[in-house]
Amino acid sequence: MNIQNNPLLIEQAKLANRRQFFGSAATGIGGMALASLLNPELFDGNLNAQESTLPPIQPGAAGILQQQHFPAKAKRIIYLFMSGAPSQLDMFDYKPGLVDLFDKDLPDSVRNGQRITTMTSGQSRLAVAPSKFNFSQHGQNGTWFSELLPHMASVADDIAVIKTVNTEAINHDPAITYITTGSQIPGRPSLGAWLSYGLGSANRDLPCFVVLHSTWSAKRDAQALYQRLWGSGFLSTQHAGVALRSQGDPVLYLSNPAGMQRQTRRRMLDALQQLNAERRTVVGDPQIDDRIAQYEMAYRMQMSIPELTDISKETKNVLDLYGDDVAKPGTFAANCLLARRLAERNVRFVQVFIRGWDQHGNLPTDLTSMCKDVDQGAAALIKDLKQRDMLKDTLVVWGGEFGRTVYCQGGLTKKNYGRDHHPRNYCVWVAGGGIQGGITYGQTDDFSYNVTENPVHIHDLNATLLHQLGIDHKKLTYRFQGRDFRLTDIHGKVVHDLLA
Repeated sequence: MNIQNNPLLIEQAKLANRRQFFGSAATGIGGMALASLLNPELFDGNLNAQESTLPPIQPGAAGILQQQHFPAKAKRIIYLFMSGAPSQLDMFDYKPGLVDLFDKDLPDSVRNGQRITTMTSGQSRLAVAPSKFNFSQHGQNGTWFSELLPHMASVADDIAVIKTVNTEAINHDPAITYITTGSQIPGRPSLGAWLSYGLGSANRDLPCFVVLHSTWSAKRDAQALYQRLWGSGFLSTQHAGVALRSQGDPVLYLSNPAGMQRQTRRRMLDALQQLNAERRTVVGDPQIDDRIAQYEMAYRMQMSIPELTDISKETKNVLDLYGDDVAKPGTFAANCLLARRLAERNVRFVQVFIRGWDQHGNLPTDLTSMCKDVDQGAAALIKDLKQRDMLKDTLVVWGGEFGRTVYCQGGLTKKNYGRDHHPRNYCVWVAGGGIQGGITYGQTDDFSYNVTENPVHIHDLNATLLHQLGIDHKKLTYRFQGRDFRLTDIHGKVVHDLLA
């Protein structure tokens, strides 16, 4: 029987090796920790790797892949997630012809019977609402940006604006779950978890997958974000994202209690982990390995996290680049700087969430506030990475879960309107990591309602991101409950037109 194709045999083999180690380690878990530092492959060995002539992934990686499927253009991803669905019509997808159609009914030929949400399906009319914001072209190829995004416009030559991202999900939670995990139904691993599983960590003192939550300035009520969005699903819990807090300890219980010395914590941890190891040999539960690894990571994070979050040594030029908000922990600008610092330390996947984009009403006011929250920080991240020669191997993604409708929800004036959910097309931009800069990809109709050229499904987007990290999305799989799962399910194709 071929062990390479059987995860159960793989796990049994790992277990046998670990039993031998735990049984012979005279110094218990302390010896295990030292041995893992001296020889990371002792616990991170991979029996499922295929032979390859490609260079191995960094020493110490714990991923299932010893080699990428093909040479990688990117080493890491920073995903700036705009939860709530920003309006593409008011930011990127310029439709000047709509001015003449103000308050006209959306033609039936445009909607073509497509479903809409219950929030607008009961309206007597679907009145066209042109954007009230001015647009202008930027960069060598004349990419269109709204006046709301002057800083993003300044990096036009570095980003690829995809106008035709689309999804089947029409409500927030299923849509966010869909793009982050590949399924509208909860329970699947998130993108960051898949990267951790496949490639492992390149920094033994920090998690492979880190999540940052940002404050926002628009109306305070916003869609909830659940831990499953950065969870590991049916993968080992060690692959789940670690959310850093902006107030108090970045991670709960990171600091030692009063009177607890670091040496005392080390001794206590060694004793606890020795008990866990002994239990592992008895019951053979691989989750005990996860517990051991998490305890050790928490211990190492006591030293790495405070240094990570201390921005006092950043130069004034860098801080000025991100703007005044960078000095306020938890703001989007501060989190963008933190994301760069995490990228410097080879954290594989950083996801920066910011809520507040769900503008069913009062869109001009709230969207203006949200754009002020993110515009400078996102552009500064691109510039900062570029001047450090890191943009070439760091993928930066900006986008939400779906778009907004051309027709108005609620009352319509030329200065005020709202927009409903629109999954048929919306805008995402990608930069760095082997992606062409200065391009606009895909076209929509005159109403930004349907894709007319080069659709990019969210599965295609995820397949492309994995591709840039050297992963064939069809080959990174995990067998669970009798079938092989992957991030892109049974779909997805790499959008080669985006690649440099």
